Parts: sequence; structure tokens; C-alpha cells
Amino acid sequence: MKSADWDQRYASAERVWSAEPNPSLVGITRDLRPGRALDLACGEGADAIWLAERGWRVTAVDFSDVALRKATSEAMARKVEVEWVSADLRAYEPTPVSFDLVVILYLHLPPVERRTILSRAAAALAPGGTLLVVGHDRTNPPNAPGPKRPEILFTPEEIAADLTRLDVERADRIPQRSEVHGQAVTGVDTLVVARRNSAAR
Repeated sequence: MKSADWDQRYASAERVWSAEPNPSLVGITRDLRPGRALDLACGEGADAIWLAERGWRVTAVDFSDVALRKATSEAMARKVEVEWVSADLRAYEPTPVSFDLVVILYLHLPPVERRTILSRAAAALAPGGTLLVVGHDRTNPPNAPGPKRPEILFTPEEIAADLTRLDVERADRIPQRSEVHGQAVTGVDTLVVARRNSAAR
């Protein structure tokens, strides 16, 4: 999809995604000391704002200006600072060796583009930094939320294989519970946590 398509989607409702942080993000940051964080494909900014409220210095990137305006307004209302960047991740190159945490949540692109973004995300990590990738797994049921095109879905094994420069600590499928038309639905997500070796440069 193009940025204009996402602008239209974000303009169609007061909020498209939950205002709550992603549970996997909450879990992996529980024992991390706040530092610099990079949120790629941040959408309406719930995760970036949550991190900023906990002392992280956050850069958040998305190509939808409508989403970023919503995120900026919410951050101001909650009195936190986030560096919001309007950019297409297919062209965006974060500063190398700069972030203690990089987050990529529910970004679904063709494999070649995904690998490029993952490679840049890995390169952006400071020594000892953590990368979190969460997205809809290829085994996600048809009635669960998420894209249906199998070529833009992925598996834990595929994401782990793309992260050759990092130490993969976890690569799992996890249940994702949601409600669709009033019915409880359990989907399947890929979750990968990887770290850059503290001795890496």
C-alpha cells in the first residue's frame, strides 16, 4: 500500500489501532535499562509514547502523515517527547550503531523489502542492543485480523534467518487474541527477539 492509502485509513476512524502498548514490547523491556529506542512503522504511536513515558528517548518512523499527526497530538497530551519522522521505511536508513532498542511491529512487506529493513534495523543497534519483531504469522487463521497475502506474511524461522548479524534469543509463534464482529478470535503471530553482541562494533 501507498502512504496515501494509509492516510485514508487513519483518517477514517478516531483510532485504528489500540492505544495500549504491544504486550510483547512490555514483556521484553521489563528488564531493560531505558536508552535510545527506534520504532519502525509506528502508526498512531502507542508503543513509542509508552516507551517515552518510561524514560526511553524515542525516534518513531512512519510514512503516514495522518498517523503521525495523531501520534504527535497524543504525545503532547501525555506530556512526553518523541522524535516523529515521516519516511517510507523502504528508503529510510537509521543512524548505524545508535539504538539500544529497535521495534518493528506488524510491518508486512514482500521478502526482499523486509530483508532490507531488517538489515538496516540490525545495523542501527548499539552493542548489546535489542531488536523486537512481531507480525502476523503465515499460519494465521483466515478469520483472524491481518493481511491475507501469504507472500507478505512470515514465520519465526524466516525472520531469524534474516538476522544473520544478531544473536537470536527467541523465535516463536504466539497466540494473538482479538475480537472480530463481536466474536473472540485467536490468531497466530511471529515473535522474534535478537540482540547485537555487546562486543560488536
